[in-house]
Amino acid sequence: MKKIHTIFTFVLILGITTACVQDKSDHKAQGITFTVNGESFEMIFVEGGTFTMGCTGEQGDDCEDDEKPAHEETLSAFYMGKYEVTQKLWSAIMDPELNSSYNSGCEECPAERINWKDTQVFITKLNILTKKKFRLPTEVEWEYAARGGNQSRGYKYSGSNKIDEVAWYFDNYQNNKQGSKGTTHPIGMKKPNELGLYDMSGNVWEWCSDWYTQEYTRNGKTVHPGWPYGGTHLFFRRVLRGGSWGGTAKGCRVSYIDYDVEKHHDEFGGFRLALNADSVQVTTN
Repeated sequence: MKKIHTIFTFVLILGITTACVQDKSDHKAQGITFTVNGESFEMIFVEGGTFTMGCTGEQGDDCEDDEKPAHEETLSAFYMGKYEVTQKLWSAIMDPELNSSYNSGCEECPAERINWKDTQVFITKLNILTKKKFRLPTEVEWEYAARGGNQSRGYKYSGSNKIDEVAWYFDNYQNNKQGSKGTTHPIGMKKPNELGLYDMSGNVWEWCSDWYTQEYTRNGKTVHPGWPYGGTHLFFRRVLRGGSWGGTAKGCRVSYIDYDVEKHHDEFGGFRLALNADSVQVTTN
């Protein structure tokens, strides 16, 4: 890995049983709180829309080749985790003994040292408990949400053009140290973006569901449309977005793309949950 408004909250208590009642017409202004094994986490509704992804004007001269060309993407509504998955939530789903985070002793800090395959184990267990279909966000969903969705104000970072307002990164992570190593910070300490999402720039890199394939289509080279071939997927990487406490401001930009193999983990990487909007049972009166 490169080192480099008011929300209406509808509470779902999920243990042995699952319940949800809400009006589709109010999706636009609401979030949902799930409680599992005594721990809660919030999801924010992201209305679908069309946006320009990649090297847009506010990114200036910082864009890299795989952010170009800027292009239009359209996507449906979904839910995005308000925060990165914390050590507390990780332990509630997986087991406290399986929390191997580098910056231990900070339950509200993001879970890190999480590889892509670990996220799939966590999500599988979470889905069994909740009878939902949580997942990682796609790369397009991630960037759309980081940019503020259809409420975007065109910021360079997620929620601001001033990185210190919204991100923990190399230049400021030593401020207000918490945990055994003083690296990551508790979720939600910086300003949220336009959608009310926190830490989408900095703190920890966030895994996306996508394969990183740009490197196989550059310089006029083409690859078989069936990539990755069976048995060769280990040479491909998964996408990471958002930057981290150990990286530069450049890596915290909303369009910056990182990537690594599925089994890689370090103290810079964690994840955030996503959920299809139509997977939440809706009942109208």
